[in-house]
Amino acid sequence: MPAPTRRARTLAVCAAPFVALLAVAAFVPLPFSVAQPGTTVNVLGADDGKEVITIKGADSRRTSGQLRMTTIVATGPKVDVSLSDVISGWFRTDRAVMPRDSVYPVGDSEKEIEQHNVAEMKKSQDSASQAALRYLHKSPDQVKVDLNLADIGGPSAGLLFTLGIIDKLDGDGRGGDLTAGRTIAGTGTIEPDGTVGAVGGVPLKTQAARRDGATVFLVPKGECGDASANLPKGLRLVPVEKLGDAVASLRALASGQDGRVPVC
Repeated sequence: MPAPTRRARTLAVCAAPFVALLAVAAFVPLPFSVAQPGTTVNVLGADDGKEVITIKGADSRRTSGQLRMTTIVATGPKVDVSLSDVISGWFRTDRAVMPRDSVYPVGDSEKEIEQHNVAEMKKSQDSASQAALRYLHKSPDQVKVDLNLADIGGPSAGLLFTLGIIDKLDGDGRGGDLTAGRTIAGTGTIEPDGTVGAVGGVPLKTQAARRDGATVFLVPKGECGDASANLPKGLRLVPVEKLGDAVASLRALASGQDGRVPVC
């Protein structure tokens, strides 16, 4: 067997530290979280035995169909994520590897994160009530909306809360349901003026939505690209920028005017 060349010896010597580095990295905790599809909740129904939307000061409609807000679940801030976890997550469509700071931007204890998420959910609920009543030209002094969702935090249910309030108060505006009996899912923050904002984990949320029977998914327009990645078969994406966009699209779908509904 010929003696190894100088170049071959150099490459072998250089490769040894690299292989050792990989071996160490495989067991070193990395600053990532691994997320997967979470639960969905029909905001027109009940959660943990309590109606999600309760209205006082105005008649509340009986609704059919569902408006499902979507979630993701992620490894906690204190859970060690290794290189093998990251690599595995990159190659699975039902997992996503996300920077830990993007999942848990405030605090590093579970208590701090829970407090932050509860505060964000409360702010989202207040904005949803304001946006819905403003859209319907109803006074918050006369109509009171109470929103209840157990064990879920963050602002990303805002759009679905708002649509749920509108469906319970006004339906499609023509005597029918905004959902037309369908299972509609979606995500997006909401501002009191009806502006819909971006959220994270959209590809995972589309999977959760389809798993739980949704055929239509409302998504912030700027996240169409993300939502289209690994989109489950049978789920239609509808982009929205304003609350009025979402209502108009659902009304068009309810009346069979699919051609008037925008697509991602």
